[in-house]
Amino acid sequence: MNRPNVLILISDQHSRHHLGCYGDPLVRTPHIDRLAAEGMRLDAAYCAAPLCVPSRMSFMTSRRPSANRVWTNHNVLSCAIPTWAHAMGAAGYETALVGRMHFVGADQRHGFERRPVGEYSATHPGAARQGGEQFQQIPASTSGQTRVAVEIAGRGRTSYQAFDDIITDGALEYLDEKASGRGDNRPFAAVVGYVLPHCPFVAPDDLFDYYYDRVDVPVQPTAAEQPAAVVNFRRHRGLLEPPLPDERVRVARAAYFGLCEYLDRQVGRVLAKLDGTGLAQDTLVIYVSDHGEMAGEHGCWWKSNYYEGSVGVPMVARLPGVIPAGSESAEICNLMDLGPTLVDLAGASPMPQTDGESLWPLLQGETDDRRRGETFSEHGPTANDAPSRMIRRGRWKLYKYADDTPPVLFDLESDPEELHDRAGETELADLRQQLLRALYQGWDPDFVRRDCAAQAGDMRLLTAWGSTVQPLHADTLPVPEGAEQVERR
Repeated sequence: MNRPNVLILISDQHSRHHLGCYGDPLVRTPHIDRLAAEGMRLDAAYCAAPLCVPSRMSFMTSRRPSANRVWTNHNVLSCAIPTWAHAMGAAGYETALVGRMHFVGADQRHGFERRPVGEYSATHPGAARQGGEQFQQIPASTSGQTRVAVEIAGRGRTSYQAFDDIITDGALEYLDEKASGRGDNRPFAAVVGYVLPHCPFVAPDDLFDYYYDRVDVPVQPTAAEQPAAVVNFRRHRGLLEPPLPDERVRVARAAYFGLCEYLDRQVGRVLAKLDGTGLAQDTLVIYVSDHGEMAGEHGCWWKSNYYEGSVGVPMVARLPGVIPAGSESAEICNLMDLGPTLVDLAGASPMPQTDGESLWPLLQGETDDRRRGETFSEHGPTANDAPSRMIRRGRWKLYKYADDTPPVLFDLESDPEELHDRAGETELADLRQQLLRALYQGWDPDFVRRDCAAQAGDMRLLTAWGSTVQPLHADTLPVPEGAEQVERR
């Protein structure tokens, strides 16, 4: 067959625990569920970092955060590192980015030939964002990892919903153009990048009301019931003492579930356009998210930890006649694997120095003995958190912070809810040491600290320049005026 088109739909902060096709009986995601029914669902997919920018940069380069030197949301991906967009463009594909990718710095393309819709954060460091105020009725901290992001939640509309509406409109226009034959006849490799279901936890009235009456409230464990590393995570974000009131948890979860469904509606619009234009038959569609959202599980919110709800991601792929419909895979994989997968599909030259492995044989229903059966994820330093890294190998997951907290070890086969840390068990000492040795290969937490500090110094000058000069960026999507209408609960 001719080389297929590629359309990747990537959301922000969507836990695989909250999709119908992954077993959630409450959250309604019929359109992503349809993709899974018509293609393959991957059940053990991970991000290379449970944080937006480092995860997305690894998704683009197929290199781990330490190879990219991108561990935080303030690190800039070097223009000298090629991405799969470069590889696909060199192979004769038109590459396009519609919406969000959260690139940092002056280069807002990194190999994408076209950018039909930009994003609000596509600015030179220090330069003002364009359009209206992004947050007008609620504080900006409601989009971050602070207790207030759970305490201020409810019904309404934020700029994030407005952005995703604009992004979907742009995606539909792009697909119409490709189907019409206007321009050249190259196959396309496009990303539609969404902001939702990222917090603020504010959902449209109908969705909030539907979930508020149905949502459960997870138990918030005490400090004595969790590993020290998790206790630190909760304490540093104001989640431990005092515990969040059950009503705050209920409201925020109801809003988050509503945002998951709102995002699914956007996916549905794109799938309908593929059907209506006749592109569906010849287009590989992949749905993923950059990381998860804890949504109150284990007393945690947001991302930046190594529970499955944070570091695990949904990954669903469909290509009619190639990917077996209704298939599932338990293969351990990572967003870093998508670049080599696309290169394989295109018959292009391999990307250099990748940490990812192609999923193309697996997606076609074949076995692939070349895969290692393990993957990694990393997180950089914050004001309170030490650098950390995770390894998933077979049934075991181990992670370690570069501080005085002990490593954490879970057996995901016998303990899928991650309730029993087994790192201290004598009979598992050899396994623990094997995993620790593998974890530290290619990861130097002292270098991570030094390099992040050095990059922060560089960024201060770049930001001062941007603040003084206020250069406009061609890929900026202005904030729509009057987008925020929030009713707190």
